[in-house]
Amino acid sequence: MELFDPNGPWLTVVIFTVLFLVIFRRPLAWVLKLLARAALGLGFLALWSYSGLAAGLSLGVNLFNALALGLLGVPGLGLLLLLKNF
Repeated sequence: MELFDPNGPWLTVVIFTVLFLVIFRRPLAWVLKLLARAALGLGFLALWSYSGLAAGLSLGVNLFNALALGLLGVPGLGLLLLLKNF
């Protein structure tokens, strides 16, 4: 038995990583889902910025607006438009 095993730390890191992913599976899935929805919201805001200018309803393309759309969906769009106009 050697005093220093070079594979020991890597095995420990792998085990703790797997345990971390098992324990925090649901919160991580929720965060990843939120990020995916925020990315879709950001894409929608980019499209809305071109079409909304013609109707006079423009919104900024930023992370806050994208997260609002990601969390709230279509009602979030209405909320952002109300906040911008009032």
